[in-house]
Amino acid sequence: MKSIKSNFIILTFIVGNALVYSQTQDTLAIKNKKIDEIVISGTMKIVNRLESPVPVEIYTPTYFKKNPTPNIFDALQNVNGVQPQLNCNICNTGDIHINGLEGPYTMVLIDGMPIVSSLGTVYGLSGIPNSLVERIEIVKGPASSLYGSEAVGGLINIITKKPQNAPILSADAMSTTWEEYNMDIGFKLNAGKKNTVLTGINYFNYQNRVDNNHDNFTDVTLQNRISVFQKWNFERKENRLFTIAGRYMYEDRWGGDMRWNKLYRGGDKIYGESIYTNRMELLGNYQLPVYEKMLFSFSIINHDQNSRYGTTSYIANQKIAFAQLTWDKKLNNHDLLFGAALRYTYYDDNTPATNNSENQNEPEKTWLPGIFIQDEIKLTEKHKLLLGFRYDYNNIHKSIFTPRIAYKWSINNNNIFRANAGTGFRVVNLFTEDHAALTGARKVIILNDLKPEKSYNINLNFIKKIHFNSGSFLGLDTTVFYTYFTNRIVPDYEANPNEIIYDNLNGHAVSKGISLNADLNFINGLKLIIGGTLMENTLTENGITNQQMLTEKFMGTWAVSYKIKHWHLSIDYTGNIYNPMHLPLLSDLDPRKPKSPWWSIQNIQFTYDKFKRFEIYAGIKNLLNWTPNRGNPFIIARANDPFDKNVIFDGNGQIISTPDNPYALTFDPSYVYAPNQGIRRIFGNKIQLQLK
Repeated sequence: MKSIKSNFIILTFIVGNALVYSQTQDTLAIKNKKIDEIVISGTMKIVNRLESPVPVEIYTPTYFKKNPTPNIFDALQNVNGVQPQLNCNICNTGDIHINGLEGPYTMVLIDGMPIVSSLGTVYGLSGIPNSLVERIEIVKGPASSLYGSEAVGGLINIITKKPQNAPILSADAMSTTWEEYNMDIGFKLNAGKKNTVLTGINYFNYQNRVDNNHDNFTDVTLQNRISVFQKWNFERKENRLFTIAGRYMYEDRWGGDMRWNKLYRGGDKIYGESIYTNRMELLGNYQLPVYEKMLFSFSIINHDQNSRYGTTSYIANQKIAFAQLTWDKKLNNHDLLFGAALRYTYYDDNTPATNNSENQNEPEKTWLPGIFIQDEIKLTEKHKLLLGFRYDYNNIHKSIFTPRIAYKWSINNNNIFRANAGTGFRVVNLFTEDHAALTGARKVIILNDLKPEKSYNINLNFIKKIHFNSGSFLGLDTTVFYTYFTNRIVPDYEANPNEIIYDNLNGHAVSKGISLNADLNFINGLKLIIGGTLMENTLTENGITNQQMLTEKFMGTWAVSYKIKHWHLSIDYTGNIYNPMHLPLLSDLDPRKPKSPWWSIQNIQFTYDKFKRFEIYAGIKNLLNWTPNRGNPFIIARANDPFDKNVIFDGNGQIISTPDNPYALTFDPSYVYAPNQGIRRIFGNKIQLQLK
């Protein structure tokens, strides 16, 4: 391991953060400009962003380079309304929240294919090579009328580079003073005269045991991860599309007692959470050789997971096969899209979730066929109307209908108004989505047969562009959203501190709010991207309304960039801020704070680019050195007794307060709302070489 670290440090500081061969920088600049104007996620069609009746947010690698991260999960921390939420203090797994809604309500796609879901939502976002990402598109609000289950709160579509547009070779290496090492390698090869192959390799390693809060548990999970991604592009007659891509990821991560090693895996002597993940993905797009524009898309994934949470074993396998055929047809002022999709999910694990009534193992097999139609009607030059409808049939929950309507009014070139309304649904497998259900800390109780969740949403969006006489520019993007849920599945952490109780909500849930994004560019080199979302997520049951746990009411993000030309120096200052959120306490005696304080993660980066092909940059992450243990006596409850050997219960299963356990607690790592990693420095350099 030491030789790996030494070689990685040499590679980081000598080869640098990026080595890129490209034909010309001007050509890439033109391509990137065009990319900024193209979206596909809103309507499942390639359209100009301003022409789309569905608002789509676009984030390019240029934005994420202002705060370099080793994976897509961390990169999203500076996107307004999107929060990478950690779910466990020990293994540091997490999911993506959109407008305060938990990760299972967010669909994550790669090149439009829903291959990152369920188990992949928790573990699949790591290991996607950042160097191969062309842009990330985000749609907020239900999109089930096009994408089916899981697209309830919104979707994140990771668009990878086309092989013909990618650089010949790229290498991106990064290290921090916490001894984190990350590398992205990408290269392009021609496989014959008409075929191009793009390959990306990501490697991340972190083996530094840190315990700054002195609870004898690792502050950050140790990880060793490798991911290989390859995409083939085949040239065909009449420029018909044919691409095939595949990815393999292996990850070994663990967190726990500082004394832990693999000899203690699954035992009750020294506590550790150890997760081995093997994940394979295959996806493709093939345009049929017919006169009509018809596209066949498919994806196949296999996810194997071998986990130990203390003495609790979680061994699972999930297979998902997805196929979709779409027909894009234009008739006069109608732009039609017809589609048929089929998803098959196989899921098996060693928990009672896959046991039948006779307590015998019976893997879950779910068929979800669906058909959909979308009609984008051009009423006039300034007015567009979009109508959509989808019908799915689940072999367990039967028929599911999801309609959609959208309206766009182009007032003029600088003012655009959009209105969207639709429904969403989600078929639930909580054991693949809720990490708290998998830790060895609590027993899982499911009261009834869980019904599929449904949502009804409306959002209003207004975009305004202001051009000043000085040459400066201001872009404003405002959205008001409202989502109403039925059959919401809510975990109850508070009824019994040793259990998590799941049931459909006997009432409803509401997510509502307003978000604003502002993009301000000055001619003197100063650029500001500022966003804020004010929201409220509530649960109403039996006439009583409560704020949703672990959900903020306000979040803000910013990226401030300034270029000092005569110094050849660029400065990027990025960050986010969150207001207090309700946290899960274990008892009335629990001394931890019931609400989080206002907290913020801020970063700064300096880039020196005097030389034509060589850049040096240095930065600091988490400038404020913020960690959630501030003001709390501890974060992990009963870290000194992780197997609850000294916890005493009464006849009703309630914990008895004792001198050894004065707060009547059990071991629990679910009190988490912010990263537990403090301040650290980064350094790298960038080299660009041009081919003549």
